[in-house]
Amino acid sequence: MMNYHKESYYTNRELSWMDFNYRVLEEARDKENPLLERVRFLGITQSNLDEFFTVRVASLRKLMSVNYTKPDPAGLTPSDQVAAISAEAHEMVKRQYNTLNRSLLPLLEQHDIRLLTMADLTSEQYTFVKNYFDDELYPALTPMADDSSRPFPFIGNNTLNIALRIYKNGNKKDRKFATVQVPDVFPRVVVLPGAENRFILIEDIIKAFVGSLFINYTVKETSAYRVIRDLDLDVAEEDTSDLLKEVQKQLKMRERGKVMRLEVEKSMSKHQRTRLSKALGSTESALYVVNGPLNLTFLSKLVKAVTGHDDLNYPKYHAYYPAVYREKSIFDLIKDHDILMQYPYDDFQPVVDFIHEAAEDKNVLAIKMTLYRVSADSPIIKYLGQAAQNGKQVTVLVEVKARFDEENNVHWAKKLEEMGCHVIYGLIGLKTHCKLALVVRRENEGIKRYMHMGTGNYNDVTAHFYTDLGLFTADTDMGIDASNIFNMLSGYSEPPYFHKLHISPDGIRDFINEKLDAEIAIAKAGRPALVKMKMNSLSDPQIISKLYEASHAGVKIQLIVRGICCLKTGIKGISDNIELHSIIGRLLEHSRIYYFSNDGEPQIYLSSADMMTRNLNRRVELLFPLLQPEISKRAMEIFETMWHDTVKTRILQPDDTFLKCDRRGLPNLDSQATFIKQAEDRVAADHATPTPTSTAHQFIPMMSPKNEPDPLHDDGGDQ
Repeated sequence: MMNYHKESYYTNRELSWMDFNYRVLEEARDKENPLLERVRFLGITQSNLDEFFTVRVASLRKLMSVNYTKPDPAGLTPSDQVAAISAEAHEMVKRQYNTLNRSLLPLLEQHDIRLLTMADLTSEQYTFVKNYFDDELYPALTPMADDSSRPFPFIGNNTLNIALRIYKNGNKKDRKFATVQVPDVFPRVVVLPGAENRFILIEDIIKAFVGSLFINYTVKETSAYRVIRDLDLDVAEEDTSDLLKEVQKQLKMRERGKVMRLEVEKSMSKHQRTRLSKALGSTESALYVVNGPLNLTFLSKLVKAVTGHDDLNYPKYHAYYPAVYREKSIFDLIKDHDILMQYPYDDFQPVVDFIHEAAEDKNVLAIKMTLYRVSADSPIIKYLGQAAQNGKQVTVLVEVKARFDEENNVHWAKKLEEMGCHVIYGLIGLKTHCKLALVVRRENEGIKRYMHMGTGNYNDVTAHFYTDLGLFTADTDMGIDASNIFNMLSGYSEPPYFHKLHISPDGIRDFINEKLDAEIAIAKAGRPALVKMKMNSLSDPQIISKLYEASHAGVKIQLIVRGICCLKTGIKGISDNIELHSIIGRLLEHSRIYYFSNDGEPQIYLSSADMMTRNLNRRVELLFPLLQPEISKRAMEIFETMWHDTVKTRILQPDDTFLKCDRRGLPNLDSQATFIKQAEDRVAADHATPTPTSTAHQFIPMMSPKNEPDPLHDDGGDQ
């Protein structure tokens, strides 16, 4: 029997993530991207790296602390992984700052956009920053000593700090250590007078005048540093009857997690580095000496502060918001036919309108919804509260364990309860990650259910730059399934089966395995078999082994994976029928699509779930079919456009590297730019036709199956 679980067949998950962040870094180095967008990409690599250390590296270090030595599918123990990550991360930081210093800052200067130091300032600018320090900064600064009577102060996660060596006037031998935190209530990027697009960083101003905090002392050395701590939330749900309080308690404790990384400016002396590392309990491998400003996330603020250079950004575009939405009830539209939406090319507003109309419609009896991540000023929350106040039954599952959104979600959970909604705080031992909204409405024919299901979050802000797919449907069987899901989430219901929806934990894994087994059987029978999948991450070893088995049987497999990928391509006899692409572009690829050729009767599904162990085993996830032919056709057109992208696609090679497409002989196709153009064309068509009678991509009447051609038939090919 073939062994698909050999360590050599798998890439370590964490090192695969590092490869992903390198692909983001390549976008910062790509001369075809607008300059300010390249600057933004560099900032994104920093926020990515910070989150990676606060969660993934923190988890590995916890395993090391309890002497856990079991290797991962690629054969690496936690200590092996931490060592490999450290080497990769130090190299990444080096490349980040090479990109900043050698490429991006000089290019910005060519466009007369300048990040200045104190030595660069004109007399007018110097006077400005001196007054700014005296009037604004000085009162907010607190010098912290470190001596026998005052122990080393606690340094909060991701705070910017300045380490000082000082001595009392007339006594150079008696050098002392002090630290000053840079207040985060002030902008990091300070706009200077005298000329347009002149900036300085707040820490440079503080370092220049910090001596005024130490009267009768001379400042010998100033250098910035920051720490990244363990922020992995560890809630012992089984031991608490009040999950909300436990999450709040953990949020307070989070700041005091162990140091995962210590960043210091290159100018910091070896003596100061050693002292800081010892005081913070940081290891030598966790020390990062940085050749430039710390914490490159400031670059996004710099880009926003630049004026008069729209040409250095991606051009703005208008998402498609069909005129028919403003003329008809959304319930009438959904009743006529399913509606597939592709965000952000299609406007997210119809989803907000769906909840808004449900809140005001006198025939709506109940609204049930899962919320994983919402914006800080969510209109959906407002309308759910309005619905409750209008006497409707409103049930909302708010996942208070959604990583880095815990605080926001705790706030909204309390707010929803205050407004009269019934709130569920997730399930013990599971995160609820599915994206589902159900509206129950009384109509002349009886009770009817309307649903929205999506691959992304109900977040009106991220919906502008995350690509996701959403389906509006009034399908009866799916409506019954949705009701059963909410009964399962809110009570003790355990439905024996679902008609058309598939639910994790377990259900989605079983379903994907069944579909792959069916394709394997088709291939073994000598008929064409084809699988196409798009997801954020592919790391579950069992699913990967099943994909290897399918490839070995002759199934052609096309994968689009944005981030983590533990599968290897090009293994003779194992994965030589698998091709894997990754797209990193202007928008964050977030949609999940699963297609099976099904012996000439193709089936396509969308899902909230990636093929990761956590999604399949430890989360409540949803996978749902696209049943109407034109809807399925559009979804496959979306996949095919991305598959044939020649501009932003990188293809996984047998040596585990990702290489950009060889464009020779191929047309230039940027899938995201193509979707933007299509959206703008639909916007223009809407404006040209005041009352459209047909919107081919959006609102398609359902035909009788016997009169409908098969839009997904692939003629046995793999293109």
